[in-house]
Amino acid sequence: MSHLDNIPSTPGKHKPDKAFRFHSAASSSLSKLTLYSTLFLSVLLIFLLLLSSPSSPPSPRRHLSTGTHHTPLSLSHKLIHKSARPRSTTGHTVLVTGAAGFVGTHVSLALKRRGDGVLGLDNFNHYYDPTLKRARQKILEKAGVFIVEGDINDKVLLQQLFDAVLFTHVMHLAAQAGVRYAMQNPGSYIHSNIAGFVNLLEVSKSANPQPAIIWASSSSVYGLNSKVPFSEKDRTDQPASLYAATKKAGEEIAHTYNHIYGLSITGLRFFTVYGPWGRPDMAYFFFTRDIMKGKTITVYESPDKGSVARDFTYIDDIVKGCLGALDTAKKSTGSGGKKRGPAQLRIFNLGNTSPLPVSKLVSILEKILKVKAKKKVVPLPRNGDVEFTHANITLAMRELGYKPTTDLEAGLKKFVKWYLSFYLGSKKKSSW
Repeated sequence: MSHLDNIPSTPGKHKPDKAFRFHSAASSSLSKLTLYSTLFLSVLLIFLLLLSSPSSPPSPRRHLSTGTHHTPLSLSHKLIHKSARPRSTTGHTVLVTGAAGFVGTHVSLALKRRGDGVLGLDNFNHYYDPTLKRARQKILEKAGVFIVEGDINDKVLLQQLFDAVLFTHVMHLAAQAGVRYAMQNPGSYIHSNIAGFVNLLEVSKSANPQPAIIWASSSSVYGLNSKVPFSEKDRTDQPASLYAATKKAGEEIAHTYNHIYGLSITGLRFFTVYGPWGRPDMAYFFFTRDIMKGKTITVYESPDKGSVARDFTYIDDIVKGCLGALDTAKKSTGSGGKKRGPAQLRIFNLGNTSPLPVSKLVSILEKILKVKAKKKVVPLPRNGDVEFTHANITLAMRELGYKPTTDLEAGLKKFVKWYLSFYLGSKKKSSW
């Protein structure tokens, strides 16, 4: 949702006609002056009436958008309060941005099911088919999670939400995802991953009390780092893509708001998340689709002719890490934009710590689908992808109790089961 700025318009000065002069006949001059003055005032009155017509900028009172229709603010407030209300006084009240996204949906459901109050925010953009996002939204609605349709860059909307609900936590998962798409639409990454994040932090730091922030960074920040496994202490100043650069910028921005305003902030570096209700732009997803359709899939190889490897992490394990981060987050120390003392600042890897070559991913899919894939092996292009990822999760295990339990084959079986049910109408019972 956006609001229009009031653009002042200044009428030009009235310049009397050169022919309009005082003559000796005072009554004639006065008559003409009266006529011109009346005409000028009439034009000015019409101009002012046009400014105040319905085509002028909307009033400050806003509507919150829900799904594909607009709901009056009063009704939205009822839905918001119901969704955000925890089952008990000890429950959290969480704003989840990107709630209709892959990770956002799973995290929202997990929070709601354990009794926390959850309010979602999502702009349902068209980076990938929004039909999938709408389907996730229906799942969340059945579980009692309401999603406000709006953008994290809309500061007025965010402020309204913070005025309506006292959030204890913000689970910030909204972002422009995808490494390769950054070469086509770089502006969207700056808009969402940097400007949007700053906007959210601005509203959060001014809240009283301030919420604790948990947000999604990315394993992409490790970039061209060759030391494995990747540790939180490793250098992250060599991004290989604009997406990675925006996530790295987000980590530095988080440090700034923590230092100046006392916001408690925890960043989570996700490693190649996969599973049911996943993103269609991910390899495991479109490999499944194309193998079933008999299409040729492209598999990248490294310069030494080895297969590109990824630390594939199942969605349920990622959710456990997100909840662990939220449950161990300390309160922010600021109030109304002023820091009262040092605040918690953390960053964690959330991976499976068992990287596998993409060729192994393909082999497992062939086994599950019982279809031989048509493969084309090509060199890894310079489009932002890196050769491998491998997470050191020692810190997350110690501080969050994080322990991934799903191997790639077990996770892909669950994904394929969901895929067949969702896209092909399989009668096999799927997730959720």
